[in-house]
Amino acid sequence: MKKYISHFLALSLSVMVVPAIPVYISGRAVRDEKKSAESDMIPAEEDTGVQKKAETEKKEEKEEVAAEFSGEPYKVLDMASGQVIEVPVRDYIIGAVCAEMPASFHDEALKAQAVAAHTYAERQRIRERRDPTADLMGADFSNDTSKYQGYFTEAQARQYFGESFEESYKKISAAADEVLPYIITYEDEPIVAAFHSMSTGKTESAENAWGAAAPYLISVDSGYDTKAPGYMEEVRLVRDVLKQKLETAFPGIVLGDDLTSWIAQEESSASGTVLRVRAGDRSVSGGELRQALALRSACFDVRYEGDEAVFTTRGYGHGVGMSQYGADSMAQDGRTWQEILEHYYPGAKLVRQD
Repeated sequence: MKKYISHFLALSLSVMVVPAIPVYISGRAVRDEKKSAESDMIPAEEDTGVQKKAETEKKEEKEEVAAEFSGEPYKVLDMASGQVIEVPVRDYIIGAVCAEMPASFHDEALKAQAVAAHTYAERQRIRERRDPTADLMGADFSNDTSKYQGYFTEAQARQYFGESFEESYKKISAAADEVLPYIITYEDEPIVAAFHSMSTGKTESAENAWGAAAPYLISVDSGYDTKAPGYMEEVRLVRDVLKQKLETAFPGIVLGDDLTSWIAQEESSASGTVLRVRAGDRSVSGGELRQALALRSACFDVRYEGDEAVFTTRGYGHGVGMSQYGADSMAQDGRTWQEILEHYYPGAKLVRQD
């Protein structure tokens, strides 16, 4: 698991210290979805505070306004030039959706992703104002996607989408424009707007995934994920390759002669995430083993065939927060972007920035 997960763990210590929400917390479904389009859906839960699209104008006028947030441009550190560039909020949100969700997804799913991206950016900006990161040189975040949310400039989006750029960019821009004033909060703070590609059929809690609980990042049903293309995948590792990967990830690990004793599950969550696993003489987290072996998720089984270990994974990503394929399937089923966010972030509030 990447170093910035420690930022998330700070969430459990103080609401006032706003940690970064790096890209690893996202599922980065985009590039993988170009390979295979997946889908999932979830039944709506009881009202948890996120406003629904069907609410009347009278109710919308009473929506809570996030006074601390502003529409001023984001400051982005360009890693190539070392310059801090100002990016208008609209341009950033459109670029983030381009980088994080396929344009082929339903409009309502794209809107939900836009709100999540906006919430991420606002939370990170507040964090940097309260506790600046020296390496960012005064920026809110950088365009280093190994540490921060994905973002495409218009030129990068044009290159990425190719011949479909005009249609894709127009569709994403329209979705972003409709929800541009909105972010998601909990106790007057922008939430950790975690998202991932697809769950195991139930999303995972932040407590199980990262060891720090967040009341709006709990396990919810995401049943249609199980029907998504690529939901179940196999990774085959021959003995020597598995040995090399384990020894690299866990220096000093002791592996016996019996290959079938190298990996053994110790504890799993109700969502199917492997919480603890025995790797040789070590007890490690499922997330650590997932990273060591480059598995699609920490929900996996292992069997042995001759000189190979065969890992079967379910879902893709850490499983916390919004399932992107789940969001798309909910939208296909007629749910609004408000209902999608309400489902995946129960107890959070949708607020409009003036």
